[in-house]
Amino acid sequence: MEERQGGRRTRWFSLLLLVPCLAVLCVPIYNFDEPRILSIPFFYAWQIGWIGLGAILTGLVYVVVWVGRDI
Repeated sequence: MEERQGGRRTRWFSLLLLVPCLAVLCVPIYNFDEPRILSIPFFYAWQIGWIGLGAILTGLVYVVVWVGRDI
């Protein structure tokens, strides 16, 4: 029973990997030149920001799903 609940938990955390993909694929949300962030158009700043956020989310999912199995 405990293993089954752990599998459900990891499945929900694995869905976090979809967040960066969907955020970058929804172009009408960020298809703007203004405002500029550090003189970079918002269009590019949004994509660059999701590179870092995607790495953080990927690391979080790794820790919860794979490292959590050993605990």
